[in-house]
Amino acid sequence: MTRGAQRYPPIEDYALIGDCHGSALVSKSCAIDWACLRRFDDGAVFCRLLDADKGGTFALTARGLEETKRRYLPDTNVLETTVVTSTGIARVIDCFAMRRTRTSARPGQILRLVEGVRGKVAFEVLISPRFDYAGVHPWLRHHAREKAYSAVGGDDAIVLTAQCALEIDQDQASLRGEVMVRAGEKSRLTVSSALPHDLDPRPVTARAFDSALRDSIAFWKRWVAKGKQGNQTPEVKRSALVLKLLTCAPTGAIIAAPTTSLPERIGGSRNWDYRYSWVRDATMALGALFAAGHPAAATEFKQFIETATAGRADELQIMYGCYGERRLTEVTLDHLEGYRGSRPVRAGNGAATQLQLDVYGELLDAARLWTRTGTPVSDEGWVLLRGLVEEACTMWKKRDRGLWEVRGKPQHFVYSKVMCWLAVARGIELAEEQKLPCDLARWKDVRDRIRRSIEKNGVDQRRNCFVQAYGSKEMDASLLRLPLVGFVRADHPRMKATVAEIRKQLATGALVRRYRPSAAAEGLKGGEGTFLIAGFWLVDVLVMSGEIEEAEKHFRELLALANDVGLFAEEYDPRKRQQLGNFPQTFTHMALIVAAEQLRRARSGESTSESLGERLGRGRGHRATMHHGRAR
Repeated sequence: MTRGAQRYPPIEDYALIGDCHGSALVSKSCAIDWACLRRFDDGAVFCRLLDADKGGTFALTARGLEETKRRYLPDTNVLETTVVTSTGIARVIDCFAMRRTRTSARPGQILRLVEGVRGKVAFEVLISPRFDYAGVHPWLRHHAREKAYSAVGGDDAIVLTAQCALEIDQDQASLRGEVMVRAGEKSRLTVSSALPHDLDPRPVTARAFDSALRDSIAFWKRWVAKGKQGNQTPEVKRSALVLKLLTCAPTGAIIAAPTTSLPERIGGSRNWDYRYSWVRDATMALGALFAAGHPAAATEFKQFIETATAGRADELQIMYGCYGERRLTEVTLDHLEGYRGSRPVRAGNGAATQLQLDVYGELLDAARLWTRTGTPVSDEGWVLLRGLVEEACTMWKKRDRGLWEVRGKPQHFVYSKVMCWLAVARGIELAEEQKLPCDLARWKDVRDRIRRSIEKNGVDQRRNCFVQAYGSKEMDASLLRLPLVGFVRADHPRMKATVAEIRKQLATGALVRRYRPSAAAEGLKGGEGTFLIAGFWLVDVLVMSGEIEEAEKHFRELLALANDVGLFAEEYDPRKRQQLGNFPQTFTHMALIVAAEQLRRARSGESTSESLGERLGRGRGHRATMHHGRAR
């Protein structure tokens, strides 16, 4: 084991807590090594995840530790860790206090409850705040009259309360103490975000703490109860809870992940900031939440995208900040070591300015879900959607960076062309269903021209399979999406050949690489793991083509890769058997829900020839599908 491995727990050792505003990661050893309290994309208060020495933590270290076991309390995002030591057993409950309203201005607050179960257990308490990604060592103070502590620095502040004595070490910018609990005893600790110029060091009373914990548990249980009941597996419930937690409550934006710079290869440079709302990720997540019985997410995201774009299709970005911010300038945090030496550490994401043509199709596909909530397309809404279709009609011939955001030369990616086709096809459906004004004849002509272009330039005629880009022989996992958006049937010979080539070149069992990095001209060094979302896409396609047993087998293999509390990162390294990339990942949990629903339908004898998205969004109007290589 390397020194880096000793200093950094595996990515899968963490569990997520949050309040739909901010979030934190808690390790198996009860250390909060990552926390953004006020909002998902804040400068972290604790970020030992990205620098074991400088990053700061809020750790509860049990003396004489023998083992830990953990779970989320049923139907919640409240984490319970059972700690077994040589002297006894204790439980640690970790959660964010849920805010009473979506737009509540109450500061982000983490609750930590230590409760004795048997014997006695002693915990060493270490609280080392490090503001602005460990760029600021805070000034620590003890407010004796209020029985609270504060840390301030720059434009950040937190207030700490604890039912134990804490000693301030100004040299180390840390607070230290001890919690001892016997059976039935409780000790409470909180950390609350604050503003330095408006600091209120009043402590959180035991009564207020217990009330906030009860309310938070009740919040999550109520939300789960609104979803589909009776046929949801624990994996689907957990994935839906992850998606909800990663939804920004005030705006409806869904972020890709709550972390930045967790590497796609240990020691590599593919370390990105995912704490933003990608149009693609969010619209795919909407379908999953819709399938899980939570259609309100579709309406909330619709409002977000309308305000973020100001209703102007020509100014659409591929991603936004969780409150609609457009400038997501990418910087490197060179003072941080990076997870296990994986550098650079980045904040912000330069991909925000990329041209990625698939976003038009993603949004028009999502618009079908918006109409399924019972709300017809408004005049203002149609201005945006019609503008998106017009942009697709104009832009589809261009090269772009594609679904995977390559940072090399733009290409004519097949998936991007298909999604422009989808944008026009969905626009036609909406216009015909709701009698909306547009140039239908021209749209239908463009839709058909895009298809002809793809079939001419995006197919390897010798192998009769789709390829990554025009003129390329390479395969790409994004091609698995073609049946999922209705461009081609999964059992069509060309699609079956495509799946066979992907499995041959990119897959090992259920695990699928997105492409061959050496052939991608992406402008980056270093490798990456297999993409878990692509494995679930393969399950979808296998179900749709009637290969149910194979799909079931792959699905079980993928589920086995979750960590002990059911969470998935973006990628998986089959050789080292570890999760990689930002964690947990919206993309992965969304794909799990969709694949589970596909398999549920197959087991119940329902038709599986269509994708989940096609069934959810099917309207009364025209729907283009592939028949012997042609639309009908």
